[in-house]
Amino acid sequence: MKRNFNIKWIQVGVMLLTLLTTGCSLFDMELQENYDYKHKTLDPNIGISAKKFLENRSYGTPENPTDTAFKWMRMGLEYAGIDLNELEKADRTFIFLHNDAIKIWDAKAKKVTGGLFFDFPIVTGIDGTGKPLTKPAAKWEDYSKEDVRNYFLYLILQGKYNFADLSISNVKAKTLLPANTVASKGSLLGYMNEGKGFDQEGAMYLKLVNNSDLAPIQINNKTTNRSGGYGVTNGVVHVYGVKGNTTVYPFISLQ
Repeated sequence: MKRNFNIKWIQVGVMLLTLLTTGCSLFDMELQENYDYKHKTLDPNIGISAKKFLENRSYGTPENPTDTAFKWMRMGLEYAGIDLNELEKADRTFIFLHNDAIKIWDAKAKKVTGGLFFDFPIVTGIDGTGKPLTKPAAKWEDYSKEDVRNYFLYLILQGKYNFADLSISNVKAKTLLPANTVASKGSLLGYMNEGKGFDQEGAMYLKLVNNSDLAPIQINNKTTNRSGGYGVTNGVVHVYGVKGNTTVYPFISLQ
């Protein structure tokens, strides 16, 4: 009995030794000896224009047909009648909206539960106290074309504002939105910012949340980026749309 016990432990020892020497190959990895780690920073320059970046990741490509991260953004630009060549012009900062920034769909509840369509719901009427009655939008066409156009103009900044250009204090940037633009009362946006909806100077405020290397960029004291610092050939792109922190408000929050 004792001999059988010893034999079993010898067999286990042989198996462990075999796994140690061949395990990497079993998991499609080769053994490495004296590997020297070299720190390398990924190049943020993607070598294409902002327009091409949007096109490659909105309706998919033959090379990557399932990449539709900016599908709803592109649909909004097309509905608003904004020429995509605006995304080719030089020395600009582009705020891109991931699908989650626009519409978060709860498949179980079968309704919109987050994003711009939820935070700027459509006004369906006014109650007896003068308070607007609302419902989440389902599509861009629920909004006026002018409001959607103005919103996307607000997301294009004149000049480059990358991480190195920002600090923990707000930096004021001029957007393509004309001064004194007012949102319609067709959505709740028209009741925000003292009934103006949009920043009346057409300005956006950007800052780093903290001083760390990975600090997110916050817009208007409210919304932080999903990813950023994409160096396109005509400027820089920052992407917004993190669940729980989705909507980019077109005016500064005083909270």
